[in-house]
Amino acid sequence: MSTAEETKWTSLLESDITEVDKIAREIHPTLPERWEVFAEKLRLFPAGCFKFMFEGKMVGYTFSHPWTLYSIPPLDDFLHTLPENPDCIYIHDVAVLPAARGHNAAGLFIAQISKVAQKVQIQHLACVSVYGTDVLWARLGFRVVSSEEIASKLGSYGDSAKYMVADGKV
Repeated sequence: MSTAEETKWTSLLESDITEVDKIAREIHPTLPERWEVFAEKLRLFPAGCFKFMFEGKMVGYTFSHPWTLYSIPPLDDFLHTLPENPDCIYIHDVAVLPAARGHNAAGLFIAQISKVAQKVQIQHLACVSVYGTDVLWARLGFRVVSSEEIASKLGSYGDSAKYMVADGKV
């Protein structure tokens, strides 16, 4: 088992976007996004963007930003700006390479992003679960929220997509 020093989330840098793109293509081959979209999210809210370090290597990333509950930004689309009155931190993506899984990366990230949300006085976290990861998110305090309106916004995320919210998580 790795020590905390070997396994951690740390601030994502603009120079990491090439590695993010490489990891994204491996983890999400059916949900591609342009590196420019990742770079925009980092520019808009660097406090919500992290890389997962394992044994000295970047093996994962996450992008999150202030947003509006029940509003789901399409994949591979630019945000342009963040909302004036956000009521959630939207977790756009958490991706960890298979070789580095099993080290509580998602749990560590939720603890970290919850602190960020507290700093900006936001009480909710939201995400779109893909590939059946809703079970993982449920263990972390998220619940599925469904409606026809939400379902109509999930198209770009694939058939398994579920919108999830953690109320009062932070």
